[in-house]
Amino acid sequence: MLVDTHIHLDAAEFDADRAAVMAAARAAGVARFVVPAVEVANFDRVAALSAAHADIVHAFGIHPLYVGGARKEDLDILQERLAHGQAVAVGEIGLDFFAPDLDRATQELYFVEQLKLARRFGLPVILHVRRAVDDILKHLRRIDVPGGIAHAFNGSRQQADAFIGMGFRLGFGGAMTYDGSRRIRGLAASLPLDSIVLETDAPDIPPAWAQGGRNEPADLRRFAEVLAGLRGASLAEIAQATGRNACAVFPALASG
Repeated sequence: MLVDTHIHLDAAEFDADRAAVMAAARAAGVARFVVPAVEVANFDRVAALSAAHADIVHAFGIHPLYVGGARKEDLDILQERLAHGQAVAVGEIGLDFFAPDLDRATQELYFVEQLKLARRFGLPVILHVRRAVDDILKHLRRIDVPGGIAHAFNGSRQQADAFIGMGFRLGFGGAMTYDGSRRIRGLAASLPLDSIVLETDAPDIPPAWAQGGRNEPADLRRFAEVLAGLRGASLAEIAQATGRNACAVFPALASG
């Protein structure tokens, strides 16, 4: 089945037509959606979406782009939410060394504490890894978590293999649709298929056919077609394999 392993359905960009967006995605064959939180302020929104729709699951986490406005008490709130057992992962968490004016020490503090919570509760993590793959791997070697997904992966083959060796899957989406994304397309074509999951990150990272527009969860089917073309595989094979990989990371998807 087709699974969107990373979509921000709670985003304001979908407020005007969320129901229609979800209906279009389902009509395109997308069977499950994973909605990660980015800050304490949207925990309730992602949980409400999950509660209202059997094909949506959610994760709780504090995104590196939001740690500047976070408080230490937010980690206590996160711990309380995770203790309830409804979240399928800790995420979206990680490091971002691309965006300017982000304090690295603050990012690393929140990342490390959230990794510890994932380890404590036995949950996978959904990782934001932009320009920070080596540092993230360093922390993962020290704090063992039950795998997860390296979202929007754009690292080297060596880094990909390091994640895979730790039990992670790698997320591919809109960036893979650009002819100029040679490294991403090369990885998508050559990595073991059991290490790949599909994602949109909608409304962000629009594909080549929607530059400057809004990414849509219905685009996931076309991402699967792109991946199939890169690998010389059928759409059915890609849907089955990536769906199976997503369920391996988030077992709750199989019963949604």
